[in-house]
Amino acid sequence: METTHKIVKGVITGILAMATASVLVTNSRAAEPAMEKCYGIVKAGLNDCQTAMHSCASSATKDNQPDAFIFVPKGACEKIMGGSLTDKSDKK
Repeated sequence: METTHKIVKGVITGILAMATASVLVTNSRAAEPAMEKCYGIVKAGLNDCQTAMHSCASSATKDNQPDAFIFVPKGACEKIMGGSLTDKSDKK
C-alpha cells in the first residue's frame, strides 16, 4: 500500500510539472517581440545570416557592411544610427 501511494504521488507530481512547464513555454513565446532585419549596423563577423557576397552567418568582412544584417526587435532598427530596413549595397 505504501508503494502505491508513492507511485501515485510521483505521477501527480510529474503531471503538475509538465502542465506548469507547458504554461511557462507558451507564455514566454507569446512575450517574444516581433523581429526585423536591420542592415548596416553589424560589426565584422557578427551578422546573423547571408549577405550579397557571402552565404552564411558571421561572414561580414567589415564593420557596418551595408548588405549585412542582424535581427532586432521590430521598430528598433530605425532608431539606431546607420540602421536601415533595406540592403543599401550596390551588389544585390
